[in-house]
Amino acid sequence: MRRTGFTADHESFRQMFRNYLTREVVPVFDDWLAAGAVPRDFFRDLGKLGVLGMAFPAEYGGGDQPDFTYNAVINEECARALVALGTLQVHLDVVVPYFLDHADEAQRGRWFPGLVSGDLFAAIGMTEPGAGSDLAGVRTTAVRDGEHYVLNGAKTFISGGALADLVVVVARTSRSESDRRRGLSLLVVEDGMPGFEKGRNLAKIGLKVQDTIELSFTDVRVPVENLLGEEGTAFEQLTHGLPQERLSIAISSLAAARAALDTTVTYVRERHVFGKPVSHFQNTRFELAAVATEIEAAQAMVDRALAEHVAGELSPVDAAKVKLYCTELQGRTVDRCLQLFGGYGYILEYPIARLYADARVTRIYGGTSEIMKTIISKSLGL
Repeated sequence: MRRTGFTADHESFRQMFRNYLTREVVPVFDDWLAAGAVPRDFFRDLGKLGVLGMAFPAEYGGGDQPDFTYNAVINEECARALVALGTLQVHLDVVVPYFLDHADEAQRGRWFPGLVSGDLFAAIGMTEPGAGSDLAGVRTTAVRDGEHYVLNGAKTFISGGALADLVVVVARTSRSESDRRRGLSLLVVEDGMPGFEKGRNLAKIGLKVQDTIELSFTDVRVPVENLLGEEGTAFEQLTHGLPQERLSIAISSLAAARAALDTTVTYVRERHVFGKPVSHFQNTRFELAAVATEIEAAQAMVDRALAEHVAGELSPVDAAKVKLYCTELQGRTVDRCLQLFGGYGYILEYPIARLYADARVTRIYGGTSEIMKTIISKSLGL
């Protein structure tokens, strides 16, 4: 079905980025998989290409295009090319908005040029060993001491933490007995600050080119000027950013499901069993027809959510709905597609195996499917 919401400029950007991936990433992606990481200099190349600075003001070298549709194009094209760009999605879709929305003029001058050029890469430290979906349970503390905060605590499952030059850390700066959500703040911790340690890279089922690490903070003295936004308002800041994060996950999940369908259609046409292509069996046709129809329905949902987000109207409830539907759809799709590959679907030589492994986490990060259902059920008055 015809998609709306994409202008000629969006499509021109899409073609440019598609060509770039084909030329610069696809030929070396297997090397990245083997190394388990995207080379750090690659992000500087993206900076030169203008990809990292699209949403930043022109005065800092940016493109003055704060239009999330461009982010959607990036996520869709990566899936189409069957590649992953490490934690670029987390950097652009999740972390950068906190800088754009809350950095003061001095902070903009310090950090924006590097974020645009790729000389600075960012991550966010929310999750702790005892605080995942329950952000109000954050135990990392930041105690004011003159012109510094003294930061102590630990974070885990931090995507992009190994490469990050800047980490936006959620820490408790005060405590309220009546409201656990009060007293959280965002502090920008810079790589190399004494007491800031990057731990082991956690071995994962999927997302092999995306580092996921543990962080620890032992009496890290963070300058007060590294406070992002107002002290004690992090819960509201994070809540405001969640709809875009969840929409981003939905977009990439759906794009991955479409990529799984496309690669499966190609495979079943070429693979022969019992003397004929797998595509000639009724079961194959019925399965892929059902998958294609579900993807088309989800695409309509995603495009509507994208349009509402660009207009500033996407609600947390609708963001939860689109994330829930698309991530669950992704799981069903890759499972059904892998089945049509038979034993070859379990072999990493085939992209469907990686798509299968990568899909599982989307129902967990950014808020689990159960959290999404809780949000949706509350909107029903339940």
